[in-house]
Formats: sequence, C-alpha cells, structure tokens
Amino acid sequence: MSRADHIASTRLGRLYRGQTAVDFYAKRKFSLVMAALIVLVTVGSLFTRGLNLGLDFEGGDAWDIPASETFGVDEAADVLTDNGVSTVGARIQRRSSDANDLITVQIEEVPTAVADALTEEFAAAAGVEAADISFSFTSSTWGGEITEKAVRALIIFLFVVSIFISLRFEWRMAATALAAMVHDVIVVVGAYAVFAFEVTPATVIAFLTILGYSLYDTIVVFDRVKENEGKYAGVRMPYEDIVNISMNQVLMRSINTSLSSILPVISLLLIGSGLLGAVTLREFGLALLIGMISGIYSSIFVATPLLAGLKAKIGRKSRRERLTGDNLRAAVIGSGVTGRLATKLPDAPDGDTAEPALVGGRRSSHDDEERTAAVHAPAERLLTHPPRPRKKKRR
Repeated sequence: MSRADHIASTRLGRLYRGQTAVDFYAKRKFSLVMAALIVLVTVGSLFTRGLNLGLDFEGGDAWDIPASETFGVDEAADVLTDNGVSTVGARIQRRSSDANDLITVQIEEVPTAVADALTEEFAAAAGVEAADISFSFTSSTWGGEITEKAVRALIIFLFVVSIFISLRFEWRMAATALAAMVHDVIVVVGAYAVFAFEVTPATVIAFLTILGYSLYDTIVVFDRVKENEGKYAGVRMPYEDIVNISMNQVLMRSINTSLSSILPVISLLLIGSGLLGAVTLREFGLALLIGMISGIYSSIFVATPLLAGLKAKIGRKSRRERLTGDNLRAAVIGSGVTGRLATKLPDAPDGDTAEPALVGGRRSSHDDEERTAAVHAPAERLLTHPPRPRKKKRR
C-alpha cells in the first residue's frame, strides 16, 4: 500500500510521517511582518542601549579575587573608592561555580603603580596572598583589531556564499539566503543589546558560526524546491505550490536537524558553564543558541517566502488555483504529482486541520474509500482544464 492509504489522524502523526499540508505561502505576510518587527526591536535596542562590550574590546584592567564570607562585591567597590578609583563604569560581579568562587573587577586602564597598589589592597581585604589574585590588562586597540577582522571575514563569507548559491541555484535564491543570514546576525546582536549580555571574542566566533548553520538549513530547503521545480515543470504548477510542497516535505528533516544541533548547545550551557564554571563556553554557547533558534525561523519563514514572492511575480501566470488541504497533502506524499485533485472530500476543509468523520469513535470505512479514491484519482481527473485542440496544418 502507498503512504496515502495511511494518513495519520493527528497533527503530530502527520508531521512524523511527512504528511503535513501547511500552507506556508498563505502565512508569508504574517511571518515576514513578525521577522521585521523582531529586527526593528533589536536594532532599536542596539542604537539606544548599545552593546555591553567586554574587556577585550574596550580595554582596561581586570582582577579575579577569591571570594569569601567577608569579601564580596561591596568590599571590592570599597577598595576602589579608598584608592581614589571611580566605580562609575566599573564592572564588579561575583562568579560562582563548583570549581571556584570569584569576585571579578573590571575598570578602565590605570597607571601601573595604581594597579599594583589595588592588587595588594584586594589581597589584604580578601585575606589572601597577592599571588592568589589573577590580574590581566588588555589594550583597546586589540579589541578594535578583532572587530575589524571579524567584519572583514563576514564580508568575504557573504560574497563567496552569494557566488556559490548563484552558480548552484540562481541569484534570487542567493539574495533570499543572504537576507535570512543577515536577519539571524541582526537578531543575535540585538538580543545581546536587549539583555545586556557581554560581548567577547568567543561571542564574535559564535556569530560567524551562526552564518554557516543558517545557510545549511536554507540550502536544504532550496535544494528540494529546485528538485520539485523540474519535477512539476510539465504541468505548469504555480511556484507557490512548489514552495509549499517542498517545505512540507523537508519540515520534519529541518526539525530533526535543529533539535540535534540545539540539544548539545543546551548541554554546553548547563554542564560546561553552569556546573563546571567555564565562562567562555557560556559566552560562545549563548550566542550559538540564539542564532540557531533564529536560523530555524529564517529558513522557513523568511528565505523561502521571499523566494516564492520573487518567483511568483516574474513567473508565468497559471490558471490553476493553489493547492490546499488534502490536495496539497496528496502532492506532498507523492500521489498527486501530475496536478491537483478534482474531487474534494466533503469533510475536508482547507489547511492541515482536515480530519475524516468519526463513527463511534472510529473513522468510517465510507470516508476511507472516498479519501483513497480521491488520492489515487486517475490522471484525467487531475487536469483542471480540458486539453487544447490541435491546430490543423495548412496544405
């Protein structure tokens, strides 16, 4: 028996079996508006609040001091004040884990003599030796060099990717894929501005990693769209239908890929950062997690709808109406590949919410027969218009 004979009765079952019939094209306006709103909020926060740049970008002095019951954030601030160092703009926080318990103090660059004196004062206040305190100094020019190299790498990456997609597929797919990647980067950077997360070199590396992940998911969808575009070329199927069919066919694969990528990142944050206290893992994993979630949305609700809009406007006008409901489902599972179904089920409205009538808590055999007959309709019934008459040859 074919897959059409066993349509799952629940949405979750249809999703698992690849039998969904979600009209993604009809939801394109809502999804694009949501994406635009998220971008506006994040960009607005980026300009109003700015980024919480770490010591590596701003430059300055930093101390990691062992914490105790008698030495905490307030005591560290008192040491700075007593030595004539302003606490305005200083970052004093407590970082606790199973491995250690530290008070981190970050201030602007001060003279070497002042830095040495502060180290001695921190040691005396915490009741430890000066050698037990970790001191580091970073020049602001180093952070500027990192930023410049990251921007250069981003531009080169986008340029190479656009050329590859244009050669492998077409320029419209390249343009929409780049739009999805830019969306992901803006969302992640904006999220760091909204929640005031600290931006470090590890965060910049995560930003560049996000681009590769976002591109992979988009290419998977575009590859199926290109395959179906050639498959349905003979029946002049509207491009909107090709996009809907392709999206439904790869939906479960995209979900599985996303989950298999997100779960290790969550483990990285919970175990590596939470239990082991690896701050660098938190800085890297947090940006990666936000970017992956944004990449899932952009590949499904940004890149593909934009592509469908571009292709639908320039493509040939078809006299067919878009596939919806069970007609779309039949094309997704491969039983209606020559066109649309001419017969609609009496109890199957458009969308992915159509369910057969239940008799005594079970699906009636009459409905099953109608569903099977409709799905396996002969090719003559799948045509939406009669064939054109042949022109007579002139003698």
